[in-house]
Amino acid sequence: MLDISSRVRVHVETLLAAQNDMGVCDAFEQYAPVGRPDAMNAPHPAKVAGIDSTVPAPAHTVAPVAGTSPAAPANPPAPPGAVLQDRLAGWVSDLTTLHELTERLARTTVLDEALQETLRAGAALVGARRGLVVLEPADGLGPDTTVGLGLARADLGHIETVPRSALSHGRILDGLPGGEDAIAEPDLFAEEKLDPRHREVAARLGYAASYALPLTPEATGRLGAAVWLYDEPAEPGERQRHLAGLYARYAAEHLARLLELERTRASMATMSDELLPSRLPRVAGVQLAARHRTGPRGGGDWYDALPLPDAALGLAVGSVTGAGPSAVAAMGRLRASLRAYAVMEGEDPVAVLSDLELLLRLTEPARSATALFGYCEPAARKITLAGAGHSPPLLIGQRRTEYVETSVSAPLGMLACWEAPSVEVLAEPGETVLLYTDGLLHRTGEATDRAFARLHAAAAGVPRALRSDPGAIADHVLRSVLPDGLDAADGAEDVVLLAARFE
Repeated sequence: MLDISSRVRVHVETLLAAQNDMGVCDAFEQYAPVGRPDAMNAPHPAKVAGIDSTVPAPAHTVAPVAGTSPAAPANPPAPPGAVLQDRLAGWVSDLTTLHELTERLARTTVLDEALQETLRAGAALVGARRGLVVLEPADGLGPDTTVGLGLARADLGHIETVPRSALSHGRILDGLPGGEDAIAEPDLFAEEKLDPRHREVAARLGYAASYALPLTPEATGRLGAAVWLYDEPAEPGERQRHLAGLYARYAAEHLARLLELERTRASMATMSDELLPSRLPRVAGVQLAARHRTGPRGGGDWYDALPLPDAALGLAVGSVTGAGPSAVAAMGRLRASLRAYAVMEGEDPVAVLSDLELLLRLTEPARSATALFGYCEPAARKITLAGAGHSPPLLIGQRRTEYVETSVSAPLGMLACWEAPSVEVLAEPGETVLLYTDGLLHRTGEATDRAFARLHAAAAGVPRALRSDPGAIADHVLRSVLPDGLDAADGAEDVVLLAARFE
């Protein structure tokens, strides 16, 4: 497909505005300059004896051949504007291709997916089959990663053994001379100064040429570099380089946005994890396990398990309204306060939640929270529960799987005076009490009653071989309620599970 030279380039806005009134062809005839086609793009016969064969000889200087009639020219002249129309068609096709590729890239929401899509699109534009992209932000805050296209992890490992200064993308990342723009290496094995290790790796992996582009957003500086590998000596043409460069500039901006989002998610997950128990206590007669999934913006779901006097154990899960750093901070304050109240009056869960509600109403009147607190006596296999607007726990055993009937109450901070009765749960040996937050139900995307039914079915379907391990029970419930990897993906809601199995 032909490119458009500077001498025949059309002002797009003027052309589009004019074609509304006179049509594409008429507008093109009026606003496109008329002249000879570009010599590099237009076919022409060779010159003979210093005579330009593209210029026809005058009619009176041409002697007619006897016995022959005037023959039609072998190459009839193209209609006026045909070359320009062909070039315009190529220009529109290029724009369509770029639009489709950038649309596909814009639909990616995870950094790894965007890197893979960048490699695939770039390979299609430059005519390569394999490649890799190295993400190495200039600010040093990471994450640093390498993603390959058509290259296994072992192949990427071999490439990493080559000195960075000998690799085109390494020169870009290190800011060496010549690394400010695209770097083409059309025939690696023909280069006399090729690094010996690079020659060995290229021969081992079967590539003979490469084309590298920097990924440099305007606002943040160098982000990384992408390089595509050719099986045979080759290099992209001028048009391919132009299209790949346009795509790389767009991809760099999109990757920079996803990188910032990835950093935010990692920071929020770290904050949440640091505010939750680093490890669960070991108490005779009961086994504990917890699972926590943080949403992309960071939520206020939390859990806790703390030893109490008289060999008792306090179990708690809860959720603070809102998302982001403020919700995470509020969650930390609420959990710390509950621990203090539990140590002083943990045998009365209603009193613990009443004090927590008063604290929340006085210190953060614009915020509400749900909570479920249980005073566990492992020796008696008994839990005394009190809940504030929270979902009921599940009791999972060999002969029964049922929801615990808890009293209906408002969330903390919603009423002037919170009060609700407590309930007692007696468990059989080997049974597990599963506490969870509402995020487990919300992530299903189903109605509340259907989500509860789905959770019950998942708990009832725990294999017998797994029921002796509370961690395996929690993992099975997560996989069953949130299939297709949604239990590990960044959903909109936090998810917390706390399982306590009585021996």
